[in-house]
Amino acid sequence: MRPSATNLLLLIATCCFLHSADAGQLDRRPAADEGTPSCIPKERDALLEFKHGINDTNNLLVSWQHGQDCCRWVGVTCSHHTGHVLRLDLSDATLLDDSLDGQQLSPSLLSLEHLEYLDLSTLTTIWPQGPNISSPEFLGSLKKLRHLDLSGGLRFSGGIPPQLANLSKLEYLDLSGSSFSAGRVPPELGNLSNLLHLGLSVMDMYSIDISWLSRLHLLQYLDMSYVNLSMAVDWPHVLNLVPSLKVLNLAECNLPRTNQTLAQLNLTKLVDIDLSSNYLGHPISSCWFWNVTTIQSLELSKTHLFGPFPSSLGRLASLQRLVFNDNGNSATMSVDLKDLSALQHLHLRGSLSHGNIKDLIDKLPHGNIRDIQQKMTGNFTSLFNLDLSDNHLTGAIPSGIANIIPIIEILDLSGNNITGAIPRAIRNCSSLDTLILHSNQLSGNIPILPRNLTRLDLSMNSLSGPLPLDIGALDLETIILSSNYITGQIPESICEPQYMEVLDLSNNFMEGIIPQCLQMQSMLFLLLSHNSFSGILPSSLQGSILAYMDLSWNKFNGTLPQWIGDLACLRFLQLSHNMFYGHIPSNITNLRYLEYLNLAGNNLSGAMPRSLPNLELMTDKHPKLLIDWFESYTGPESDAFGGIMSVLMKRQERNYGDRIDGVVGIDLSCNQLTGKIPDEITSLNRLLNLNLSWNQLSGNIVDNLGSSIKSLESLDLSRNSLSGEIPPSLADLTYLGYLDLSYNNLSGRIPQGRQLDTLYAEAPSMYDGNSGLCGPPLQRACSGGKLPENGNQNTSKRISESKFLYFGLGSGFIAGLWVVFCVLLFKRMWRIACFRIFDEICDKVYVFVIVTWRRFARKEDTGS
Repeated sequence: MRPSATNLLLLIATCCFLHSADAGQLDRRPAADEGTPSCIPKERDALLEFKHGINDTNNLLVSWQHGQDCCRWVGVTCSHHTGHVLRLDLSDATLLDDSLDGQQLSPSLLSLEHLEYLDLSTLTTIWPQGPNISSPEFLGSLKKLRHLDLSGGLRFSGGIPPQLANLSKLEYLDLSGSSFSAGRVPPELGNLSNLLHLGLSVMDMYSIDISWLSRLHLLQYLDMSYVNLSMAVDWPHVLNLVPSLKVLNLAECNLPRTNQTLAQLNLTKLVDIDLSSNYLGHPISSCWFWNVTTIQSLELSKTHLFGPFPSSLGRLASLQRLVFNDNGNSATMSVDLKDLSALQHLHLRGSLSHGNIKDLIDKLPHGNIRDIQQKMTGNFTSLFNLDLSDNHLTGAIPSGIANIIPIIEILDLSGNNITGAIPRAIRNCSSLDTLILHSNQLSGNIPILPRNLTRLDLSMNSLSGPLPLDIGALDLETIILSSNYITGQIPESICEPQYMEVLDLSNNFMEGIIPQCLQMQSMLFLLLSHNSFSGILPSSLQGSILAYMDLSWNKFNGTLPQWIGDLACLRFLQLSHNMFYGHIPSNITNLRYLEYLNLAGNNLSGAMPRSLPNLELMTDKHPKLLIDWFESYTGPESDAFGGIMSVLMKRQERNYGDRIDGVVGIDLSCNQLTGKIPDEITSLNRLLNLNLSWNQLSGNIVDNLGSSIKSLESLDLSRNSLSGEIPPSLADLTYLGYLDLSYNNLSGRIPQGRQLDTLYAEAPSMYDGNSGLCGPPLQRACSGGKLPENGNQNTSKRISESKFLYFGLGSGFIAGLWVVFCVLLFKRMWRIACFRIFDEICDKVYVFVIVTWRRFARKEDTGS
């Protein structure tokens, strides 16, 4: 069972309370009623002035009031001996996603002469409206500071102030995530000899010479990710002079290489290395860090290291985490990892050039259930997160995988060439939480699932047969089985999970009705397209929080229920190519978050709804959405997205995946809709696709359609009974890539425009079936006007060419007849032979007719 929201908030509040009550950092002041001194008035006024530079929209600093004891304010800690402010920690003032908007950092803080701890990490600059904050050089005068944290979202007008090097007592400095103007990292920071923690993960900064780091002899934590170090060729030698270093993060630093040789390795305390997103481009085995036996976490994603892993990897007994993702499938793993008993995370996504899945799993540290239950040491593995996706692996999943990695929680083997069946013993992986096997060549039936499984993705395989009657997993939140050969009905056991968020059975051969018992309280994605499901829309959908529902290409029938307008969270509704009939519910426009509506290919009748402006997400006044529902589909462990969310755009089926957010469209084509296109449709000015073709719509095309919906990329109004002229505003649609107005009753001159001319050149049938249209690009002059001179010349040329062709064909035919006639006239033998052949053919035809007639007459007599 997942914890309730109330329990979660209580847990967070408890943690915040324990954090604020921690007396290990500083001596907190007791309550004022114990006779201890109040805060210094000068310091209270300084804090109030500092507050004026903060936009506290959520009243997080409501306790900061005139006349109150500032030592009792949230985020402020005083000495209980002197009353001086020792600590200003605004992280104590925030909870969950709340933050404070920093407009300026007031120099009034200089009045806090005894300040030792300053944490403004929760301050953010209002982006992009707010002005840059002046670079905080004045902080270099707070000589007693030991802890300074400006990380987060502050945006400063200058570079990192070198004055911070005056803080000789500083032990903790974190500027990560703040935005300073592009510039050089000040080498003066090397004067902070007491520094233990240095966070400089700042964009647009660079450092040519990092030798100043060698003077930080006590440094344990260094994060310079995103700082340009492309010129720092000797960086490993510099860091080797800081033997106290434990954590090193140089991700995305444009490091030139990491194959330097260190004659004597001093980094004997290093446990965490992150060099990801640096294009190193040399053999894996040549890296200097393989000799650091204390490593616990090693991240090398997107480094383009290649070749075999060195044998020294198998001797890193402390290694808990190895992340080697997205390295161009140019590495090989032949190292035996059985001695890495501490290994918990192994991520090799998109990095191995080839391999057999069984051989690779056999190289992993092994364990068994009995070891875990008895808490024995020895042949035991801690591995619980294994990602081998997108690696061209072949072979079948080992049947004994449950015994090889008994406490596995996350297993991702997707995007390979794995064959065979899913082992039935997979149900014995009692700790398995996430199983991702999509995009392989797996076959056979789907077995009963592990009891504790919450996320399952078996899409894009060749799995067949019905789903198991007993799904097995009661805590399932995500089931993705699309693009297989699964048959049969949805089993009743699928109703047992109470927190289902995603059910994707699309592109299979399933049939029957949707079980009424299906839990919908937390369902966000219901994707059943391209099957043979039937029946009416189940009432269990009523009142759900569905965000994406695709039931297209099935056999659902009946009328669209009124309660469909009550699905307040819907963003994507696709019910096309079913057998629905009746009117479109008028309250379907209550779906203010709806971004894509497709009811094409049914038998719907009546008029289009007029209250279209209520579809707010299709207008430029769309409400702000803070929730990314697609994380529920993909999960935090996966960057990939399946082949779902395809829409018909420009008469082509296009897969958008999670990019479907932002594809705004309405498709009501291939129905029996009547009446006019409502003028209110022009309020939907975020539309990219509008398809109303193959209906019985009449009246004029809305005049300002083109001037109001400038975002249109595809417009199809063909096969209706529309009349009147084509609005000139359509020529203003600069993004229009597809237009079809064919087979209506349109008349008048066709608007001129470069975009329309280009579209006509690509699809000259876009105006067909409108006999009243005239003017270029058609070769039909408007009344009172003439075709352009070039058009007349082209027409005359084509007529001349046609006359010449017909004259040649006629002359040849006549000449041929005369040749045959002359031959028969002067060649007596040929003439006799020709007449005999003609007589024989007549005789055979006569006999065939007589025989057939008598046979038919005989059958008639017999029948009577």
